Amino acid sequence: MFYEVIIPAAGKGTRMKAGKNKLFLTLFDIPLIVYTLRVFEQDPACRRIILPINMDEKAEFDRIIAEYSFQKPIKLIQGGAERQDSVYNGLQAVNEEEGFVLVHDGARPFIQLVQIAALVKAASKSGSAILAVPVKDTIKKVRDNTVLETVERSSLWAVQTPQAFRISLLKKAHAEARKKGLLGTDEASLIENMGLEVSVIEGNYDNIKITTPEDIFFAEAILRKNK
Repeated sequence: MFYEVIIPAAGKGTRMKAGKNKLFLTLFDIPLIVYTLRVFEQDPACRRIILPINMDEKAEFDRIIAEYSFQKPIKLIQGGAERQDSVYNGLQAVNEEEGFVLVHDGARPFIQLVQIAALVKAASKSGSAILAVPVKDTIKKVRDNTVLETVERSSLWAVQTPQAFRISLLKKAHAEARKKGLLGTDEASLIENMGLEVSVIEGNYDNIKITTPEDIFFAEAILRKNK
């Protein structure tokens, strides 16, 4: 089954404290966004990549795309103030009304093709599917630096991307969210808001999101291991 993927890339990445878009940071001299784009470049099921960006950074994205000779169609569009706004803009650029769309974090460069295929297959049955991994740590609810309770963790999963959806379903979810003024934490939360089920596919703990400076060290360790 074919799909298009939306990769929001307009974020400021303030927690990275890099002074620039973290997707331009390098891992072994290669920009972070290149690793992510290469995964979808290699997937025959991916028809097109849509990048909602800050248009002030368009020249840098154009340079990277040209320098690394991507052959997959990549469409740069205007991003939004929030990630959800960027995804909404991306949905307006999707070519098909039916079929499937993935939403993926640009700062998750270690997603695997086998997981993408499993996601799309699950979404074809249920309409929406996400990647997640079981929580390893003990989780406590805290308020004012005081433990309120220890949360039973057997049912807790840490959610990753990509997330896969029928295009028509995700467009409807975004339309309803805009009508209600709802800002979800991810696309799946907008589906949940409609009272619909979301399938869960177990992911991989290597599929980290590079968010803070120490994550760079973890990412380099994963790259060394994969090599």
